Amino acid sequence: MRLNRILLSATLVVVALVVQVTVLGRLQLPGAVPDLVLLTVVALALVYGPVGGALVGFTAGLLADLAPPADHAAGRYALVLCVMGYVAGLVRPDNGRFRSAWGPMLTVVGAAIASTLLYAGVGALVGDTAARHVGLLGLLFTATLYDLLLAPFTVPLIMALARRAENDPMAVEAGGGPAQSADVSSGWLAGGTGLRIGSQRGGLRMKTARGRANRAGRIKGIKVVKGVKSIKKL
Repeated sequence: MRLNRILLSATLVVVALVVQVTVLGRLQLPGAVPDLVLLTVVALALVYGPVGGALVGFTAGLLADLAPPADHAAGRYALVLCVMGYVAGLVRPDNGRFRSAWGPMLTVVGAAIASTLLYAGVGALVGDTAARHVGLLGLLFTATLYDLLLAPFTVPLIMALARRAENDPMAVEAGGGPAQSADVSSGWLAGGTGLRIGSQRGGLRMKTARGRANRAGRIKGIKVVKGVKSIKKL
């Protein structure tokens, strides 16, 4: 991984883990807990691809295994997030850009369900039966609901930061000009959150420039016509 990837990923993972432990983990919501670390891994994997997503997921999961108050075997969540990061990276389109918010949204839903099932499955192998007492169906429903509600406020921002730090040449065409298609996170920003960053401002600026050019052309045309008429009179 590049240095900018490592620095950005480490910063985002640490911030997500701190918020997860100090804020989200203490909300005492029914069922599961909103998994900000999982959303961070998924968002970075959608930009970095399967290999980068797997590395980020393993590191984030290992930190979550060691962070207090961890009550499970070390390496359990690292395995889960490593798999989730790799699979989420496979969803990344070849051109690195999503046309709508459905791709990231479905990825978040699938990651929430798959991570809960995988975590419970690994726990059953090591003798952890906590999921049976809580209820696996309730965990699946609440984990998916909480992550889906939290995703529009975190995933597009993380993807935009990763794309900016990545400075991916796919954002620029071969000729050196700006690409016509949107950024990898713009589909989510436009479709999922209703935000259109830059496009509306650019459209207004273009309309304003065109209006000024048209008015200038009309004024110049009037001046030319008046000049011709005055020459004819002479």
